[in-house]
Amino acid sequence: MGGGGPDEEDNNNDKWPPWLKPLLKEQFFVQCKLHMDSHKSECNMYCLDCMNGSLCSFCLAYHRDHNYIQIRRSSYHDVIRVSEIQKYLDISGVQTYVINSAKVVFLNERPQPRPGKGVINTCEVCDRSLVDNFRFCSLGCKIVGTSKDFRKKKRQLAMVSSDSEDSYSSSSHGKPRKNDDNSNKVRSFSPSTPPPTSVNYRNAK
Repeated sequence: MGGGGPDEEDNNNDKWPPWLKPLLKEQFFVQCKLHMDSHKSECNMYCLDCMNGSLCSFCLAYHRDHNYIQIRRSSYHDVIRVSEIQKYLDISGVQTYVINSAKVVFLNERPQPRPGKGVINTCEVCDRSLVDNFRFCSLGCKIVGTSKDFRKKKRQLAMVSSDSEDSYSSSSHGKPRKNDDNSNKVRSFSPSTPPPTSVNYRNAK
């Protein structure tokens, strides 16, 4: 297997293989610097054991006994076949697509101007439209979305939004309550005198 050491994340304690982050940052479909004179020297392979950049098919001669995966392209975005990646990585919750009769997942998020009309389900990280009950649009979004930092920020945002809703409801519906509190205080200190509001009203007349 190509890795999968526990607790090897830098900023959080999520368990990811050490090759995953380098893989997602790697640039694929560029010409190989070592075999640029050769035909088909486009780099679309990645060695999970060496983690030393993208490789072309000629580079694989040096990685015969290693675990490697092939990266493919769909609409200028990098994808990997589910049948390949699921041997090494838990991809549950990530949206899958069928491209050229093969089920694939995207490596990184793809910017989307805005979700379409009637979209119910979106990526928890980038808000891209999703089908069914998937949580993330890509492997990159799953890394971010399952990190402790992200979950903590999401909880804080949820608390802030609920606080703002509470303050709105109290400002629109809670005014009588405030007056009631004040009048109760006044009454408790001087039960024989009327509340200050009614005194002011008489003086104004």
